[in-house]
Amino acid sequence: MTQIRTRLERGRGALGPALGLVHTGRAATRALLTAELGVTRATAGAVAAELEALGLIRVDTRPTGPSGAQGRPSHRLEVAADGPVVLAAQVHADGFRAALVGLGGETVATAPGCMTVPADPAHVLGEVVAAGLQLLRTHGRTCVGAGLAVPSAVAEPEGTALNPLHLAWPAGAPVLRIFTEQIAKAGITGPGGRPVPCFVGNDVNVAALAEHRHGAGRDAQHLLVVASGHRGVGGALVLDGHLHTGSSGLALEVGHLTVRPDGRPCHCGSRGCLDVEADPLAFIEAAGRPAGPEISLLEQSRDLLSTEYDDPAVRGAAHTLIDRLGTGLAGLVNVLNPDRILLGGLHRHLLDADPERLRAVVADRSLWGRSGSVPLLACALDHNSLVGAAELAWQPVLDDPLAVLGG
Repeated sequence: MTQIRTRLERGRGALGPALGLVHTGRAATRALLTAELGVTRATAGAVAAELEALGLIRVDTRPTGPSGAQGRPSHRLEVAADGPVVLAAQVHADGFRAALVGLGGETVATAPGCMTVPADPAHVLGEVVAAGLQLLRTHGRTCVGAGLAVPSAVAEPEGTALNPLHLAWPAGAPVLRIFTEQIAKAGITGPGGRPVPCFVGNDVNVAALAEHRHGAGRDAQHLLVVASGHRGVGGALVLDGHLHTGSSGLALEVGHLTVRPDGRPCHCGSRGCLDVEADPLAFIEAAGRPAGPEISLLEQSRDLLSTEYDDPAVRGAAHTLIDRLGTGLAGLVNVLNPDRILLGGLHRHLLDADPERLRAVVADRSLWGRSGSVPLLACALDHNSLVGAAELAWQPVLDDPLAVLGG
């Protein structure tokens, strides 16, 4: 009896790791699941069956091998297409976007919202949650969590936005508390009517998590992500599969690296920071173009690079920002020694415009860049901050699926 109970506990203890393997695409078959977990085939089969009973994955038993092949083909495993979802949201300088995201990082539906983000966080977060509630009603899916990405350093575990420099929010705004209150006010509940767990994170931090699990950062041990979205520059580091946020969530504020000591004043009080020297507004101004209100600064920058790169002013602006960005990346390479660097937002488009120039600047200005090239790649996921916010919300399920869905 003791042996049976031990096997049962071991199998249940493997539910979370098994779900994580299917979630990240590392166990597409039961044979791979067996090998990755280091369990018997029978245990892997029982684990897969329980995850399927919870509505999280689908086990496809149809033969897939070629006709006449030796042995029995392994069952295929994939996330359940009609399974539960999380509500994910991102707030940025030009508004917000809400989405329903399933396991595997699959976006089920999105709802963009363009608005001037007011000084009261509760106003925009109320709009975010209302959009998410409408998506849940339209698609009729079970919600198991909610995650929010914001353009600010986020203190842990309080969930306060310490420096939302490009929003009108006050420093130290209790974003997690407000988000949780808005979710409860909207009546969004989880399985069994239980409260939905809520999470908040810095937008680039969670984007790095998403890229590591589902995008261009897969298999990297020391992944550095640097990105410029609508305003400012952010960075994040994933070490051995875990997001490095420092002692209180404030690590990797790379936007405040100085790349021009005599440069323009930064919101942080210094001068010449990446945040103001290598973001979309800096690019548009360097190109001599007005920052029009019709579209976001990021969209305007992307359009200039894709349609007017032959214009000497646009090309010169791109080279200027590439040199500034490369200087900042070189310093990060010297300190962090990453095995891969991903660039997002405007920086992704600068890499596409002149990859050799950017790689040369990083190599010339960094010790490790000269001794061994660090791969510079573009982020692969659309709306990776949204997917990353969803990853925060999925984590309790990945940790213990039975505790969240088994009641």
